[in-house]
Amino acid sequence: MIAHELDAAQVRARGQWQHSRIVIEALATPAGIIDETLLRRLDVSGPRYTSYPTADRFVEAFGPQQYREALGRRRHGPMAVAPLSVYVHVPFCESVCYYCACNKIVTRQHDRASPYLDALDFEARLHAEAFGGPQPVSQVHFGGGTPTFLDDAELSRLMASLRRHFRIVDHAEASIEVDPRTVTVDRLSNLASLGFNRLSFGVQDFDPEVQKAVHRIQPLESVQRLMQAARGLGFGSINVDLIYGLPKQTGASFAQTIRSVTALKPDRIALYAYAHLPQRFKPQRRIDAQQLPPAAERIAMLGGAIGGFLDAGYEYIGMDHFALPNDSLAVAKRLGRLQRNFQGYSTQPDCDMIGLGVSSIGRVCAAYAQNAKTLDEYYDAIHAGEFATVRGLALTRDDVLRRAVIMALMCQGRVEFESIEIGHLIDFRTTFASELESLRSLQEQGLVELQPGAIQVTPLGWYFVRAVAMVFDRYLQADRTRERFSRII
Repeated sequence: MIAHELDAAQVRARGQWQHSRIVIEALATPAGIIDETLLRRLDVSGPRYTSYPTADRFVEAFGPQQYREALGRRRHGPMAVAPLSVYVHVPFCESVCYYCACNKIVTRQHDRASPYLDALDFEARLHAEAFGGPQPVSQVHFGGGTPTFLDDAELSRLMASLRRHFRIVDHAEASIEVDPRTVTVDRLSNLASLGFNRLSFGVQDFDPEVQKAVHRIQPLESVQRLMQAARGLGFGSINVDLIYGLPKQTGASFAQTIRSVTALKPDRIALYAYAHLPQRFKPQRRIDAQQLPPAAERIAMLGGAIGGFLDAGYEYIGMDHFALPNDSLAVAKRLGRLQRNFQGYSTQPDCDMIGLGVSSIGRVCAAYAQNAKTLDEYYDAIHAGEFATVRGLALTRDDVLRRAVIMALMCQGRVEFESIEIGHLIDFRTTFASELESLRSLQEQGLVELQPGAIQVTPLGWYFVRAVAMVFDRYLQADRTRERFSRII
């Protein structure tokens, strides 16, 4: 699922913060504790920084021709031999989950998959032609929608297409998002035979009443059976997605879900806050807003979840990600090799990403490109023999500089002035004088340390690293309207 930068509609009645201290024990760090005053101050909207500039800054003036030029620059530039990452968006779902904000097409007509696979194959061929031949790929990810909407033969066909137009290297990371309701043990076996070595199970919550409220029924036992089978089949990493703030959730019910998930021992856990935007996402109109937990209860869920994960031996990676100590994501963080792309945190080196399919976003050199968001528009472009790019952005020198700073904060929690100065030929203290001044208030709150030659995010600040990164976002500072983004907490 491509990360969406949304805003959760939360009520901020004064009395709702009276229970926020429940997170203090869970988030206690050597740098201090989080009290309700700090929580209130940090309860703001902000980007998730899967890219900088963020996707809301893309412009329609960037189209197929500009994307071709970006591909050409890569072909003839120093990155020509570097492995790519490929994201494939499969938009189809058999049923709608009421909380969903992804780009999807709800249908039970499985014959719609065949023309879509034809289009994906043609789009992949366009890239191979632009590059002058198949390029090495070290990371493949299938998202959606529901990738497992495709049957075994269709998934085999799609993987064969990718291998025909790209050169997937040995030991490449190949991951796919799995809906536990649409797969069997035999289907997992087929995924393994196709080369997939990582799975992500969409769980969200195990409470039956919550599942009914969001129209996603999947018993704990079925997920448990699939995860056990996946381990037996040799999948190298299994992720579970959870959401807090859903209708009918309570601190107690979500705590039971956390206990159930940690007992399953997935290698990674992604914990997201539900963003209720029914005016933007039609399925959310089926959710009764009166059944959504209040702000204080959401804070309790977050604090309880973090405490539960840490007690179960998980390490906090950043943002909303947790991993067991031996998982490659945790290892990458310890070694300072953590990266971030449109799918979130990654272990792969900073590399270009090709986005295939409706609404997919890609990054090539100093440019971002997004495909058409509707199937009709996507097909029109493909049938005309052209890339389906409808918007994007050619980064300026300032964009590239600030991207380096923001990604260092988001991934390493530290910015070394000298490395930025050498890489971008600037004087850090002069260029970012106002930003360094703004950081002083965050330093007083215990979120950062301003060192002579570096900015260091504290253990406490790591839980709110988005607030630190936002200081360097030139677009955000110029536009204080942040309602398009999700809450930091």
